[in-house]
Amino acid sequence: MAKIFVESYGCSASFADGEMISGLARNGGHTLVDDSSESDLNIVVTCSVKDATANKMIHRIKSLKSKPLVVAGCLPKAEQVTVEKFSENASLLGPNSIGKTLQIIDSALKGKKQIALDDSDLSKVGLPKVRLNPVVGIVEIASGCLSECTFCQTKLSKGDLTSYRLGDIVRQVQTEIKEGCKEVWLTSTDNGCYGFDIGTDLPSLVNAVTEIPDDFMIRVGMMNPMYMPRIKESLIKSFSNDKVFKFLHIPVQCGSNKVLHDMKRGHTAETFREIIKKVNEEFEKFTISTDIIVGFPSETEEDFQKTVDLLDEVRPDVVNLSKYSARPGTDAAEMKQIDVVEMKRRSKIIFEQINKISIENNKKWIGWKGKVLFDEKTEEGVKGRNFAYKPIFVQDDVDIGQYHTVEITDVTVNTLLGKIAS
Repeated sequence: MAKIFVESYGCSASFADGEMISGLARNGGHTLVDDSSESDLNIVVTCSVKDATANKMIHRIKSLKSKPLVVAGCLPKAEQVTVEKFSENASLLGPNSIGKTLQIIDSALKGKKQIALDDSDLSKVGLPKVRLNPVVGIVEIASGCLSECTFCQTKLSKGDLTSYRLGDIVRQVQTEIKEGCKEVWLTSTDNGCYGFDIGTDLPSLVNAVTEIPDDFMIRVGMMNPMYMPRIKESLIKSFSNDKVFKFLHIPVQCGSNKVLHDMKRGHTAETFREIIKKVNEEFEKFTISTDIIVGFPSETEEDFQKTVDLLDEVRPDVVNLSKYSARPGTDAAEMKQIDVVEMKRRSKIIFEQINKISIENNKKWIGWKGKVLFDEKTEEGVKGRNFAYKPIFVQDDVDIGQYHTVEITDVTVNTLLGKIAS
């Protein structure tokens, strides 16, 4: 049996894939190691959402290929030729082929390249896993999506929506809790359309999970705004349960309806505004996270200003900002691209804007006192989350997986700083 090194990049679904690959490897008799210098074989679970990310993946592939290598995740599925250019002997494992992990490992260890990029996994629920964090259970609820965004490679990597059965997901959550998890992340390419292909929906799933009678918290992952009008009322109702973090990640991407149309996003800026308005009416404190892309090929200065205005109006707590990058195989890559200097200018304006909004939003939490679930130890201190999924750091010596009452004393752009309250 071999020593296996596994590392993952990208979204929570990618990290979930890494956990399952590790679990299958260990169940197959292999030993997991924490450093590639100790390994007989390396596995890298990749992301290809942006040029910068893809370039990082290529760097890791080149640095790990001195030993037998398996390149897994989105990049080999979306850009097989690119991966093979930098490591022609690497075995390839697609995001919907995780069930073939052991045979891929065995082939790679024998020096035989194997490619498994077909969509062979009907469901990943129930696969063994080795958690990256012992108190956080990442549960994939679906693969693929219903969107056709012109800038995104994810469709190329993961295909059309395949939702996993609600009962199977609930049983998986029960397993996560039984094995010590205090936080459960419901994740997929797009949670908003979960269940549309099998006659159910996300609110029904959230309600079913909250009925599990244990002490745990649920984080509902990213959902595109286009499906929110269909589920908005029932989803907000499901969020009223105390087990659900008051947190929504809804990527608007742009404030211009013209650009959103060119992106084939399937929603308008008004759709996004309405969601935020409804949430703010229902909940006193709620964390809104969104994504913004600047420099999409058809974005004019007027379009860009609409994004600035939208952010000023909505004032989201978290904004994941990206400079547009032309990803191979996407429709937008064929359009005339915006000058790099101009793109950097727009990015700088948004970056300064969102930092200002974030710090102002965070300052409203100073003096708050309440229950925090601690889930990670970092160099900055022990990190926890309150009911609104706000990241809170304390310098006190506390164990992860525990709840403590914390008082917020200060803030940074990205975090709240606190102390354990007596």
